[in-house]
Amino acid sequence: MTQERKLRLGAFVQATGHHIAAWRHPGSQADSGTNIDHYQEVAATAERGKFDLIFLADSPGGWETDGPARGRLGRVAVFEPVTLWAALAARTEHIGFVATASTTYEEPYTLARKFASLDHISKGRAAWNVVTTGAENVAGNFGLSKHPDHSLRYERAEEFVDVVKGLWDSYDDDAFSRDKESGVYYDPDKQHALNHQGKHFQVRGPLNISRPPQGYPVIVQAGASEPGRELAARTAEVIFTAWQTLEEAQAFYRDLKARLPKYGRKPEELLVMPGISPVIGRTQEEAEAKARELEELIHPDVGINILSRYFPGVDLRSYDLDGPPPPFLESTNGNKSRLSLITELAQREKLSLRQLYQRLAGARGHRVVVGTPSRIADEIELWFRNEAADGFNVMPPVLPQSLNEFVELVIPELQRRGLFRKEYEGRSLRENLGLARPTSRYALGADKRQTAA
Repeated sequence: MTQERKLRLGAFVQATGHHIAAWRHPGSQADSGTNIDHYQEVAATAERGKFDLIFLADSPGGWETDGPARGRLGRVAVFEPVTLWAALAARTEHIGFVATASTTYEEPYTLARKFASLDHISKGRAAWNVVTTGAENVAGNFGLSKHPDHSLRYERAEEFVDVVKGLWDSYDDDAFSRDKESGVYYDPDKQHALNHQGKHFQVRGPLNISRPPQGYPVIVQAGASEPGRELAARTAEVIFTAWQTLEEAQAFYRDLKARLPKYGRKPEELLVMPGISPVIGRTQEEAEAKARELEELIHPDVGINILSRYFPGVDLRSYDLDGPPPPFLESTNGNKSRLSLITELAQREKLSLRQLYQRLAGARGHRVVVGTPSRIADEIELWFRNEAADGFNVMPPVLPQSLNEFVELVIPELQRRGLFRKEYEGRSLRENLGLARPTSRYALGADKRQTAA
């Protein structure tokens, strides 16, 4: 680690905010999921705060649920992220745009094309959050009788990412001369058909758009299972994670960085950014009052719904909310790392069902910090300086209110400590994150193409 190492910050936005009851809060925009003016305000605020990126999670399935919580969730109607970011790219200059897209329920060619398009539209500020999709309820939207197994999803993802990168290399950087005088639009010798033949995909290529300005949009991944860590070590440049303690975060950070040499990569080529959801007050008492206000907005049916995915087939309404939870699953075909995190949290802190859903309501297992700007900055600095994080994915509990507070109160404190930038370093997302622009596999030569993939 060098003295020039700087904190990286992402604004992880979730419509009305990350708290499950945020849509009921007076500081939120209740219709934000499909309100373009809301997202324009949020993006402008994040850019004013000099955030590296803005991130939108997404699922190809609905957020709605059956049961008593039906109709009470504020995350049912939301924009598709690539479409949204393309609109906001024209209203911003520096901030990067991370969109989630599934390797389980999309096809490499169309995904490669839309992210290349977003990178061109934003002039080099696009990023792809690679997910395998953990939600079991998605399969029926794509004509499948069941959700693919966890191991198969990651096997498919490995090949999927390789194909997408290959398609992004369909044209050399200087392939398009567009010379009106000679009548030559592009050099055919600088066009490359991928001709991929694999276990899961057969893709000919080439892509029908020129090479993205960043070479490749930045590759982001989220997940901490064993297959997820290996996929990140081989392919990701940023990884979003969820940890509750410094020790857990340090162990993950060191484990992931230690895997990189196997793939010919250096530690600085993969940025680890845990989630943090700050509830900010000018005093500690004010911050704690804000946290209590949010807790009081959680309808018990919604709280039970939060937990139901961890107890499939169990009627949690028959349990005392102020008593201990039933036994957790030992394994799942969904999000394995999140199940492990929730199980350890409940057992370590001996939480009741009500306390557990209150803890998860704020950020779904990511760390929630309640306090003054100084205390929030202390937590960020502690993890950053002690090999637990290269930066953070900031998860405002209420939008737009909480992001405004972070930019106005916490960012100046981080800048005062010399941790965070006062101006953007470059024009592209890669430049601002300190990530190198990848060279095309065809420029590398045949002997190095397999390594580049």
